[in-house]
Amino acid sequence: MTEEAKTSEPQTDRAVSVVGPGDGETIVLGTTHMRVLEDGSHTGHRLAIAESVLAPHTQGPPQHRHARHDEGFYILSGTVRFTVGDEDYDATTGTFVMVPPGTPHTFANPTDQPAVMLSTFTPDLYVQYFRDLQEVLAGGRPLTPQANIDAMSRYATEPDTGLA
Repeated sequence: MTEEAKTSEPQTDRAVSVVGPGDGETIVLGTTHMRVLEDGSHTGHRLAIAESVLAPHTQGPPQHRHARHDEGFYILSGTVRFTVGDEDYDATTGTFVMVPPGTPHTFANPTDQPAVMLSTFTPDLYVQYFRDLQEVLAGGRPLTPQANIDAMSRYATEPDTGLA
């Protein structure tokens, strides 16, 4: 084996992460069920991935902007309405939406059918936001817009109060 081939071989000291169907951490936020497929612990905190099921007529979070991370959404089934500033985009199965830092956005499922989307967070810091919201609900408190905003503020995210 040449020296070049040896250096391009995969490193054996890193474990591969495999999350099977039904595996992964589950976060329940009212009518939204999220399955964390990667929380950043296997990617050096560079990337997190989650699958979310939005029940029919599910409202999303208040419109907000992230200062430190990109957020991607791939629609696996159904329709998710993304509001970016004052414009709405209905993303259907097979659509990918990439939201860079600083871009105001929110999402919802306005339809009569469930919607499933795969979300990416780079870096991973926003997964803890969803855990925090679940703790609010587990503590018997309502998931109000203010509770959302309070949790967002801990993860370099702020509401975009001038927009819908």
